[in-house]
This record gives sequence, C-alpha cells and structure tokens, in this order.
Amino acid sequence: MRIGIDVGGTNTDVVLVDGQRVVDSLKVPTQPDVTTGIVSVLKQLHERNGYRTDAVDAIMIGTTHFINALIERRRLAPSAAIRLGLPATAALPPMVEWPESLVEAIRGTPYLCHGGNEYDGRVITRVDRDELRRVVDDIVAKELRCVAVTSVFSPVTAEAEAEAAAIIAEHAPHLLISQSHEIGRIGLLERENATIINAALSELAIDIVRGLRTAISGLGYSAALYLSQNDGTLMDIEYARRFPVSTFASGPTNSMRGAALLSGLSDCAVVDVGGTTSDIGILQGGFPRESNVDVTVAGVRTNFRMPDVLSVGIGGGSIVGTDPSGGPDVGPQSVGHEITERALVFGGEVLTATDVAVAKGWSDLGDPERVSHLSQEYVDQILDRIVERIAEGVDRMRVSARALPLVAVGGGSILLPAELPGLGEVVHLEHHAVANAVGAALGMISGEVDRVFSVPAGQRESLLDEAKQEAVDRAVRAGAVPATVEVVDVDEVPLAYLPGNATRIRVRAVGELNLKHAAPVAEEGVRA
Repeated sequence: MRIGIDVGGTNTDVVLVDGQRVVDSLKVPTQPDVTTGIVSVLKQLHERNGYRTDAVDAIMIGTTHFINALIERRRLAPSAAIRLGLPATAALPPMVEWPESLVEAIRGTPYLCHGGNEYDGRVITRVDRDELRRVVDDIVAKELRCVAVTSVFSPVTAEAEAEAAAIIAEHAPHLLISQSHEIGRIGLLERENATIINAALSELAIDIVRGLRTAISGLGYSAALYLSQNDGTLMDIEYARRFPVSTFASGPTNSMRGAALLSGLSDCAVVDVGGTTSDIGILQGGFPRESNVDVTVAGVRTNFRMPDVLSVGIGGGSIVGTDPSGGPDVGPQSVGHEITERALVFGGEVLTATDVAVAKGWSDLGDPERVSHLSQEYVDQILDRIVERIAEGVDRMRVSARALPLVAVGGGSILLPAELPGLGEVVHLEHHAVANAVGAALGMISGEVDRVFSVPAGQRESLLDEAKQEAVDRAVRAGAVPATVEVVDVDEVPLAYLPGNATRIRVRAVGELNLKHAAPVAEEGVRA
C-alpha cells in the first residue's frame, strides 16, 4: 500500500492506495504548520481504516513548505553567491533585479571569481584557488552559512563548479553548497538565481526533512518517504534535502498526474479547481507539459524544470462581488481555507462560488436553504462568468486548433458544467477532489539530461542515443525499476548563432518506483 498527501493552500488531501485502487481519501483544511497538518491527516486516515502501518510501503508528499518560505521571506539562510566567469560577466552581478526584500531576507552577498567555460567546453580562465579561499574567508567572517556556486556554461561541463565546491568544502566544511549545473538549465542569470534560492532554502530543507521523518516515524510508519517534484515525478528525501526548489510546483503537477491516472487519458487539458485558484495545464504522454520560458518565482526569474501552468483567480472559495459595470463578478479574492466558516452554506456571511454551485443544484454541500434566496438568473450570471474565464484560460493554453479532452479535478470542480462552450465535454472523475493526492501516491521516477552538444557530421543519432541512455541511467539511479523506464521527451534545439553545429539536447526518461529497493529513512533525515 501507498499513502499520497498533497498540501494545498486551502486543503490538505490524503489517499490510501492499494495497487492502483484508491481505498480511502480524506480532505481537511490546511493548517499554518504544514508538518502538524500532515501528522493530523495521517492520524485521521489510520483511525478510519485501521490498517497496519508496517503494511504501507511508501508515503508520498507534495508540500508547500519551501515555496511558502520563499514567498513569505521567512526561515531563509544567510547566503553567498559565487559566480565563476571573470573576466566575463562582470556587467551584471549576481542577484541583479532581485526584489530588495528577498536580498535582505537571505543577506545575499555576491562574489565574482575567475573560472568558467565556453559553450564547447573551452576554459575561459582557470579557477584561482587562492582567490576562492579569500572569498570563503570573507563568507565565514560575515557569518553566511550557505553558498551558491555558478559557473558559465556549467551544464556543458561542470568541472569549474566541482573544483570550486571542493575548495570551499575543504576550507570551510560547515558551509552548505549548491551547484548550478545540478539545478538549472542553459541561461546563466536564471540558473544562478535558481541556485541561490536553493542555497537559501538548504537549512530549512534539512529541518523539514528531519521533521517529516521524525513525525511519520512517531506514528509507527517505517515506510520510505518521497516528495513530489516539479515534473510530476518523485524524489527521495535525500534528494529533496539537497534540492528543495524541485518541490515548488508539486501541487499542479500532482493534480495533472492524478487526472491522467484516474481518467486513463495521456493527452488532454486539465483544470484543477482549488479553493483559491484554478490551475490549467496540458498533459502530453501522461506528464505535464513543461514551460519553455523562464519562470518567475517570488519575483525572481529562474529556469529550472517547471510545468506550463496558467492560474486563474477562480476557486471554490472565491468571493462573489460586482464588476465596474455593476454586474456580478467572482474572484480573485477568496476565503481560502476558511470556507467552512465563512461561506453562506456553512453558516457564514460571505457569498462564495461554492454557495452559487449549491444554489444551482450542482452540489449538496452545507445547508442549501441558506442560499435559497438567490435568484436563478443571478446564479446563472455568476456561473456563466466562471465558465467564461475558465474556457478562456484553457483556450490560451492550447498550442493548436486540435481538440483536446478536458478533465476537471479538484474540490472546486463542482463549478464546471458538463460542457464548456467551444471546448466540448468536461470529464468529471471519481475521486476528482483528491486527484492531487492520487498523483502523488502513484508517482513515477524520472531522469533528465539537458546540455549543449557539439554535433559532428554524421554523429547526430549516436549523440542522441548517448543522451537517452544517460537519462535512463539517471532514472534508474534515482530509484526506477530498470525494465519500466521509457524515454518520454526528446527535444533538440540547434543553436545557429554558435559555431561547431552546437545543439541543445534535452531528454527525459521515467519509470515505475522500485519499492523493493526503497530503503526507510533514518530520523535525522539520511538514508538508514
């Protein structure tokens, strides 16, 4: 058996899964202390089902711990950013264009040093070991505790970053080091930004991983613990401890993966209607389509793996008001996790989208008598507005005129009718309200390669095969069953402005989680 948990801004969802069958599910309001909320929902699940905790093979969690910390500017570690690129790159220092409040929150301190490579691996300048030691001395003197190391074109060759990291670790072993080639993609500033964010979250990641493991062990579970990552697959907690930025978009990707698993559709549009927003994404081959543009996180441009998701300010808790012309409008303000206290049908005083759905007869939540005074004309106007905005969002996400099936998930999917104008039938699923937790519970393991190759004449196929095999090997090392690993995404982008027939090749492979070799995790957060 597996347990999947997804922590959203409004609700925390949990499912108990046996094989591919959902045994039970539970939805409770998200608590301010995310770890406490996870413990609470696990206790409730166990009380309802009475299963043996040692019969649970793995627990998968999609968490908002890290993105919340970044947005709220709290529990971030004092961090240094070391860029290896001199004499190049000096015009734009690290953390340029960052929000000042975030720079202050991490006490962000930039350093420019010699090192780095060209796109074809040629050395710009060698790493200056003495220079780097002086920088480390200054970092220690300023009581910074985490370091982000970024080298020019490190996704092509990581030698400079690896050398610098070794020098830093030798000179100041207590510093936590993040290297950009392990986190971001081609694009210096965006990759550097992602690495600095990762470094600032490093201490929190250690605490969160330890806290989750200790809490779950305290409930009697010996199961392996996994966290959901941005591409809809899973990572073990040691990986999560090193790369907390990989969890940022786990909520939308879990929902889309859950939609694929529950519907059996591998190519479709998915609308995940939560309490505050509706997240719209596209499934390709059963996995979320990834964004091909830089993604802004907490005001910072980054380029690590993120799903291509459009968020619309419509959810079950959205507050109904009036537009500038005096007509009815809904969102983006929401009562959020307070919906069971503030919505009319639950005894509150605020008219929400959920109240409107109940008045229409699409849901039997709460007390329908409390919304019986709403006229059907008014209700229809509000629902038409909701449908119009969702349909517009789905249309924006399509990249061709080809019709795509549309799957609705999330607790707020009661707001959507059986058909959207111009888009066709809306597929409503059993367990739709906890599709995000289903996606977490039945997640897979991935491996990815993303770098620039110099492609000699006649060797394109052999280089592609090499990249594919490397992606497969990475998936197996991450915990996938070798026989199940498949290459699901291959992307070639010729870089015409560079000599040598340079081509950026991205390959992603996924496979089933190998539970037989999933070791339990010790309470201090490392593998037992």
